[in-house]
Amino acid sequence: MKSIKKTLRKLALMCLMGSFFLISIDSIAQRHGGGGHRAGGGAAKVSRPGSGGSGIKRSTTSTRPATNNKVTRPSTNSKIGDKTVNNRNTNTVNRNNVGNRNNNISGNTVNRNRNNVNINVNNSVHVRNNRNTVVRPGVRPYARPPYRYGGYRYNCYHPYYPRPYHPFYWGPVWHPWGFFVATLAVTAIVVSVESTQYHYDQGVWYTSSSGGYTAVPAPVGGTVNNIPSGAETVNTGTVNNYYYGGTYYEKDGSSYKVVPPTAGTLVDNLPEGGEEVTIGDAKYVKFGETYYQPVQVDGKNKYEVVDVQEDK
Repeated sequence: MKSIKKTLRKLALMCLMGSFFLISIDSIAQRHGGGGHRAGGGAAKVSRPGSGGSGIKRSTTSTRPATNNKVTRPSTNSKIGDKTVNNRNTNTVNRNNVGNRNNNISGNTVNRNRNNVNINVNNSVHVRNNRNTVVRPGVRPYARPPYRYGGYRYNCYHPYYPRPYHPFYWGPVWHPWGFFVATLAVTAIVVSVESTQYHYDQGVWYTSSSGGYTAVPAPVGGTVNNIPSGAETVNTGTVNNYYYGGTYYEKDGSSYKVVPPTAGTLVDNLPEGGEEVTIGDAKYVKFGETYYQPVQVDGKNKYEVVDVQEDK
């Protein structure tokens, strides 16, 4: 009887231990996804990220920055939004052609070509002022017969030597007749000649005009203390004159007086403002009523003041 009780006790203890063992195994299986019972029946595998199951999968071909896959960036000619990004190469940037210095600057363009000084020039000014166009007669008789045409005699000491008229440019401070300036330099002085006021500055004579001053022919009788150092000494046959920019000066004590040209006087150059006129077979350069004939003396081109007389 006692042995039967012992045997029953052993069996009960073994059953208790077996139940405990089965409960432990089931709990472990549930923790590791291994066959626990869930709603819906059956044992379902739960695939976690990174596992080899059929749950949530990560794409092994997804593109990440800085991976071996190419990351496409906007090219230099691609469109960003609606704007096209042109090449940003510094060698192709167009800076309004500044590098070529080919800007078209209109307005008061200054042409300093000595043969074409036409800057703000009114070429009719010299026609309205004839004070210095009266030619003084030559002091020597003419050995050459005059050139006759149209009822006039054109007397010169030298033969006619044709060539084109090219005006001469005396430098940046000199202005041709008709040139307009808004202001004068502080070196300009006022000279009165027969109740008319003139302004003189470095060999150029001006009269007041609307909004400024206009260069005009020098008035005969106008006296100044100084003339430009570039004045040319010319001989009239009796005295020396000083020629600069189309104006003749004669020494008068310590001053210089504007005088009309003397027939036969030779000068190297003529200023802007002359008119090339054809008289018969000859071409003269005319300033007001003064005619210059192109001649050649000792192989040098010059102009001679012509003595024009009515042929009676």
